[in-house]
Parts: sequence; structure tokens; C-alpha cells
Amino acid sequence: MEYIYAALLLHNAEKEISEETVTAVLAAAGIDVDESRAKALVAALDGVDIADAMATAAVAAAPAAAAPAAAADAPAEEAPAEEVAAEEEESGMAGLGALFG
Repeated sequence: MEYIYAALLLHNAEKEISEETVTAVLAAAGIDVDESRAKALVAALDGVDIADAMATAAVAAAPAAAAPAAAADAPAEEAPAEEVAAEEEESGMAGLGALFG
């Protein structure tokens, strides 16, 4: 994952994404660099428009992020008032029992 972060950092800084620059970023972060992974990353990113890929990913992620929020807005099932009162009474009695051992 850190290799991709290095590439994104270089992209954000408007620097060339090459084996040397990826290696330099990772080395500066104190990461032991695997030259073959750096080479594979650069080869995989050859011809990829990173800005376009990030925009596409952000659009695709937006509906997925909205789904849990919509579910949280839905009202939860409420327990009948009698059950709630009985549970509160039981928990209150247990608390008093703990006080007096």
C-alpha cells in the first residue's frame, strides 16, 4: 500500500512517477524498498490518468458511503413500553442488590 501512497504523493506534487522517485519517497519514509515492486507499480501506472482514476473512484464510493447514512436515518424498532419498564425495574433491583451484597 505504501507504494501506491508514494505514487499518489508524487502525483499530488506534480512530480514524475518513476522507479527512482518512488524509491526515493519510500526510502525517505524509512521503508525498505523492494525494487521489483517499485518497477511493477511504475509499469502498472504507465498510461494511467491518475486524476481521472481518482475522480472515478470518488464518484463510485459516494453512493456506497451514503447507504449506511440512509440506514442510520431509518427509525429503529421500539420495544413495547411494558418490556422497557420491566427491564428498568430488574436492572434497578440488581443495582440495589449489589449495594447491600
